[in-house]
Amino acid sequence: MNPRTSAPHRTPRARRVRRLTRLLLAGAAAVTLLATGCSGGAEGSGGGGGDSASTLIAYTGQAGDYQVNFNPYSPSDIGGAGLIFEPLFFINKTAADAEPKPLLGTEQSWNADGTQLSVTLRAGATWSDGEPFTADDVVFTFQMLLDNESLNSTGFDGAVAKVDDTHVTFTWPEPAYTSGPDVLSSIVIVPEHLWKDIDPEADVLEEPVGTGAYVLSDFKGQAFTLDANPKHWGGAPKVSTVRFLALSGNQAGADAIAAGTIDWQTGPIPDMANTHENFPDYDTGSVAQNQMVLGTCASAALGCQGPQTDPAVRQALFHAIDRTQLNKLAFQDTAAEISPSMALTSTQADTISAQVEPKVAPMTAQPQEAARLLEAAGWVKGADGIYAKDGEKLSLTIEVVTGWTDYITAIQTIAAQAKAAGIQVEAAQSSWNEWTDKRFKGDFELAIDSLWQGPAPDPFYLYSYFYDGRMTAPVGTKANGNNWSRFSDPAVDAALDALQKLSPEDTAGRQAQFDVIQSAVATQMPYIPVMTGSNTSVWNTAKFSGWPVDGEQYAFPAVWSDFDAAEILKTVTPKAAG
Repeated sequence: MNPRTSAPHRTPRARRVRRLTRLLLAGAAAVTLLATGCSGGAEGSGGGGGDSASTLIAYTGQAGDYQVNFNPYSPSDIGGAGLIFEPLFFINKTAADAEPKPLLGTEQSWNADGTQLSVTLRAGATWSDGEPFTADDVVFTFQMLLDNESLNSTGFDGAVAKVDDTHVTFTWPEPAYTSGPDVLSSIVIVPEHLWKDIDPEADVLEEPVGTGAYVLSDFKGQAFTLDANPKHWGGAPKVSTVRFLALSGNQAGADAIAAGTIDWQTGPIPDMANTHENFPDYDTGSVAQNQMVLGTCASAALGCQGPQTDPAVRQALFHAIDRTQLNKLAFQDTAAEISPSMALTSTQADTISAQVEPKVAPMTAQPQEAARLLEAAGWVKGADGIYAKDGEKLSLTIEVVTGWTDYITAIQTIAAQAKAAGIQVEAAQSSWNEWTDKRFKGDFELAIDSLWQGPAPDPFYLYSYFYDGRMTAPVGTKANGNNWSRFSDPAVDAALDALQKLSPEDTAGRQAQFDVIQSAVATQMPYIPVMTGSNTSVWNTAKFSGWPVDGEQYAFPAVWSDFDAAEILKTVTPKAAG
């Protein structure tokens, strides 16, 4: 990735292959951690929240001992990105009008035709070893990604060049507006003076040197500790120490909240709506961000088999769901509404096409509409109350990971609701690896999962991840992108290409393309919308103030979301000292 001013151009769609590779490796690494772990000393294994007024004890959901690795470009990184290594800017995905917040970059702007992004860097910032941070570090980092495709999870395909010590440019051969948020906020900068001598793909960092607000002070298998960085350009944060614990799973996290031994976790606890009443020192914060779906193997042309290849079946199942009941039984009423357009109704509502109807999925079951859709497509209800067509019974299997208790409950609930609409549904549980392999090879009918957002509050990213027909493959071959439904529509692909080149300020031009995409998404429904899932954190409000609560949602409130967690820990303030 020298000449540092040039790089091979790849289409925006090709970028998603590398993003998928990293995500799959990260999931596999997480499973490996669960299975193998490593032995560590007893220090830091508990005794959390009260050892110091300015120490915050956090639990990310890590089950089993940590394995030391603070390489932010490794799939098994346990805490390098965000807190130790910083990107150029932070973008708050929970705000519809979020502007990039300066970190290592202070200003950014596009040229007139959207082919060059210029960034002014922070003068005077230093690495935690005292060496100055300069444009050379930025150029080195992005060139490293171009030279090591397996590290390039954002698919960066521009050319990076140093102007002077505090200015760099990123250039593409054609407009690349949608690449901006990834360049600005998804890629952490590493120090050239140290990283030029390491293998970024293979080396494990035990003593990381970053520009972030925290530095590593202690590591044990059962916990690692970060201390405030006194050399941080923004000043040392008021939370002087953060300790991340490894526990045995969600139940252990809930038990720790009850015992008062941790200060922050993102995960379920019983009776979450009444957290403060049950545990007066704690409260919750949440935001609905990832759309839960019943993903279908949708394309018969690519080899998918089963009733779900009929769009009428997918639409009927969409209308058969009683989302109010489902939310109560499976998600403790924490989930939110979902749009068939797959744009978030909270931050992306202004992009929902007038051509999409309904704009929000019904919260109660509509069996009559389900029956109308099925019967218009030639399905006939049998004596047992289940529809059939050409001798094929309308029976569907939903794949789910063993141990995903909320999703298993959701499938049980949906099965009862679907039966009332003449559709037979059952669950098939398997390991995470088996479930993943089935989805990406097309060996399934339905699979419950969540779709995720991109680096900015823009539905383009979700559409490009999951609906691009060039990012899939025939059944039996692993999809070469995130489009595991095997959905393909040339009009959608063309609209995605057009959006890549349009300025964010061209709202009319962008909306015309969203109209095309959303009409296809809502009509064909390869991912059947269930609800928008809320990631709920439980945090200590007696000991700390400044959490990102409703009305002040300055970051996505999840301890495992690296860049958001860094913003939260820089903002939260201890209520007392000593």
